[in-house]
Amino acid sequence: MESPDTLDAVFHALSDPTRRRVVERLGAGPATTSELARPFAMALPSFTQHLAVLERAGLVTSDKRGRVRTYRLAPAPLDGVGTWLADQRALWERRLDQLDEVLITLKEQS
Repeated sequence: MESPDTLDAVFHALSDPTRRRVVERLGAGPATTSELARPFAMALPSFTQHLAVLERAGLVTSDKRGRVRTYRLAPAPLDGVGTWLADQRALWERRLDQLDEVLITLKEQS
C-alpha cells in the first residue's frame, strides 16, 4: 500500500489537466521537454514546473544528455492509486449493499 504522502502527491499531480495530458503522451513513449511542451500554449518555464510536479510524484523520470532532457513515464505510483480506488469502491459497495438490506427490511415491515 502506498503511503498517504505518495498518494497525495500523485493525486495532486494528476489534478491538473496539463499534467494528465503529459502522462497520457508519455504512455506512448519517451519525449523531450520541447516535444512535450509543443501542444501547450504556455511559456517553457511554466511548463517545466508541471514536469517537476510529475517528477516529484514519481510519475515520470528524466534523463539529461547535453542540453536535451528526455522524460519517461514511471507508472508504479499509479498501481498504488489503483489499489486505493479499488479499496474505496469495495467499501462503498458494501455500505450500499447494507443500506439496500435495511431499506428492503423496512419496506417489508410496513
